[in-house]
Amino acid sequence: MLNFLKILATPEFFFSIIRISAPILFATLAAIVVEKAGFANIGLEGLMMFSALAGSLVSYYAGSWFWGFLAALATGVLMSLMMGFFAFQLKTDIILVGIAVNMMGSGGTLFLCKVITNLTQGKAMASTTGLITKALCIPDITIPLINKIPFLGKVLSGHNLLTYLAFLFVFLTSVMLYRTSLGLNIRAVGENPNAASSVGVSVMRIKYIAMAFSGLMSGFGGAFMSMAYAQGWSLDMVSGRGFIALAAQAMGGGECLGGMLSALVFGFAQALGIKFSAVGLDSNLASPIPYAVTIIGLVVFAVVRNRRVKKQHSAAALEKAAGR
Repeated sequence: MLNFLKILATPEFFFSIIRISAPILFATLAAIVVEKAGFANIGLEGLMMFSALAGSLVSYYAGSWFWGFLAALATGVLMSLMMGFFAFQLKTDIILVGIAVNMMGSGGTLFLCKVITNLTQGKAMASTTGLITKALCIPDITIPLINKIPFLGKVLSGHNLLTYLAFLFVFLTSVMLYRTSLGLNIRAVGENPNAASSVGVSVMRIKYIAMAFSGLMSGFGGAFMSMAYAQGWSLDMVSGRGFIALAAQAMGGGECLGGMLSALVFGFAQALGIKFSAVGLDSNLASPIPYAVTIIGLVVFAVVRNRRVKKQHSAAALEKAAGR
């Protein structure tokens, strides 16, 4: 046990927590903004899968990670706008739209991969990750001076460019939501769309902007999965991170900082599961750890939230009684 704790207290382990948390954090920010706009986008998993495939294939055929990266972002935005069209214009239940996109994200991406690359299903599952080389992946960044700091330098320096962007977007998204007129409109539409409309805010436009933002963040997450976390695309490589992000958004109270901390908790759980597998624990026991932590986290969040609501109701009842 002591030896295992020594393994955890290494810069490599903390480095892996930050690395694993990045795609979850992108999707968490996507979930936060649409929640502020008054609806949920449960199709994050499918959006990330399509973005990951687009980024990998365009990077390979264009011979440049930059074009693959842009393709991943464009795919996320366009597909999210498509979801918005079905939900807002055609009045389809947005939950059902999200479920459909998630289902397409698994089978549809495999079909597209086979059509475009002409690989069989078995090869598509095993070999597509080899389509692009390290040179076609989004580069890692070494931070001068910080990389020289003992222990901390190995934790904070050397991450992929998108990892740093994920944590930067926490700050930028918070500023957008609470320091700009756009953020005010998003929150107004989420809290009371009729009141927002009465003062000239286009509710439909704001909802589309929120959906586009969620697609953009999903595009970042998908690009990270296929062009940073792995060298190329493979079937179901997102592995539930879109759903975990929904849990992180809920646990974080729908706020950027809380969502970031929740994403780090889930990143820690996944890193711990990988470490357990590395030291010889049965993979069937190690792989469910992140999902077990997700369930436990949501239970804790629900209990705390219910207690808070009960206290508010009790306080309101006391004030009403005192007023009489």
